[in-house]
Amino acid sequence: MPFFFISSTSMLTDAGAPVALFLFAHQDDEFGVFARIEQEVRAGRRVNCVFVTDGSATAEPDRRDAESQIVLQRLGVPSHDIHFIGRLLAIGDGQLHRHTDVLADWLDRFLDANPALDTYFVPAWEGGHPDHDLLHAVAVELLMARDNLANVWQYPLYNGRNCSGPLFRLQSPLPENGPVNRQAIDWHDRLRYIRLCLAYPSQWRTWIGLFPFVCLHYLCDGVQQLQRVNRARLTQPPHARPLYYERRAFLDWPTLRAALEPLRSRKPR
Repeated sequence: MPFFFISSTSMLTDAGAPVALFLFAHQDDEFGVFARIEQEVRAGRRVNCVFVTDGSATAEPDRRDAESQIVLQRLGVPSHDIHFIGRLLAIGDGQLHRHTDVLADWLDRFLDANPALDTYFVPAWEGGHPDHDLLHAVAVELLMARDNLANVWQYPLYNGRNCSGPLFRLQSPLPENGPVNRQAIDWHDRLRYIRLCLAYPSQWRTWIGLFPFVCLHYLCDGVQQLQRVNRARLTQPPHARPLYYERRAFLDWPTLRAALEPLRSRKPR
């Protein structure tokens, strides 16, 4: 896949422009698509960001909300287009498997209320965190019903393919998910995105492990990686088991698969 550089030239967003929707399971997941968020803004497109769990497993939700809001505003997303719905829907961090129907109902209504949405970005189907996979599946099922899958991209965060114990791969697209679209990022932006990763002080324990690998990714690769989505993948584990969240005893594949069954019987809106 050829590279193209994401330039540092910014534009004002046209209020009537098509809208890109970025879906996140947790506050700070946006680190996986810093470059694409800013690319959409610079192209004059409106960006909506939705966080679907309360993030309470690792810090006070208000603090996590504020950190992500600051980061997204620095990328050009206005506060009125940033939506924290986890507490509104009582979806706890790590508990999305208990609330897939609640999320699906809310997201259906949100899609109905925002007809200008035309491009969608979801966490990858990769077996890293159960909330990431569940959000991916909910979005894919709903957008499949609306015949919009051609406009959906998945972004990798982390997975445990070919790893053992607590080890994982960061921002490493699974080959099982198909061809990778690689968008090169200029050096000025790479360094800015590294600095933005330091803007989550409530998550310092997590970022002690993530930050060195994020730096290596930007300094050595310097690309935004995206893949198309495929509904057929939802019937299979993202990669050979055990998945990372199984090894960490967060959730097992049979429980996650069972949480997705009701989505397949939903009637298209």
